[in-house]
Amino acid sequence: MSSVQSIVNEILPEVQGQRKSEYPVSPLFLNRWSTRAFSTRKVSDQDLYTILEAAHWAPSSYNDQPWRFIVAKTEEQLSTFHSFLNEFNLTWASSAPILIVVASDKLRENGDPNGAHAFDAGAAWASLAIQATILGLHTHAIGGFDRNKARELLNVPDHIELHAVIALGYLGDKSVLPEAIQQREVPNDRRPLNELVFEGKFE
Repeated sequence: MSSVQSIVNEILPEVQGQRKSEYPVSPLFLNRWSTRAFSTRKVSDQDLYTILEAAHWAPSSYNDQPWRFIVAKTEEQLSTFHSFLNEFNLTWASSAPILIVVASDKLRENGDPNGAHAFDAGAAWASLAIQATILGLHTHAIGGFDRNKARELLNVPDHIELHAVIALGYLGDKSVLPEAIQQREVPNDRRPLNELVFEGKFE
């Protein structure tokens, strides 16, 4: 069985014992988890743009496709991105070979507000993360960054909202992480489904 088939059809060893779904779902959804231990191994442009291609086929209200992706992959670009990450996130995200700002346009083409822009950007991020997992890569969404500084340094106009910075790369050895973070370097579980689903009305 190929590595892609394994990721889609089998629970990976690092996930076994950490995650178990209450109902049958593709192992792919359990195999996707947010590591902080990234290898410095480079990601090919082919894989990067395959991942971005998947993201841009996400569902979109009125097909507005409001998502925008700002990619850092060169040393100079990554240095700029590192400058607006908060201190904690920089301790581990600096190893990731690619960082991607996920943003979205708050306005429709006719200038009207797009109430679904953030919702659609979330769908695009999920598609990005799943496609990365299929390719044997890992992602971690980072909310802790200076949005004002990022906006200035990346020349982002006011009508574009900045949501998250995505670290993208191959899984690394957790020993490279600070000791306090190493203890958290496992696939996390989820709350019971019945705490999150309500039939008929919110209770």
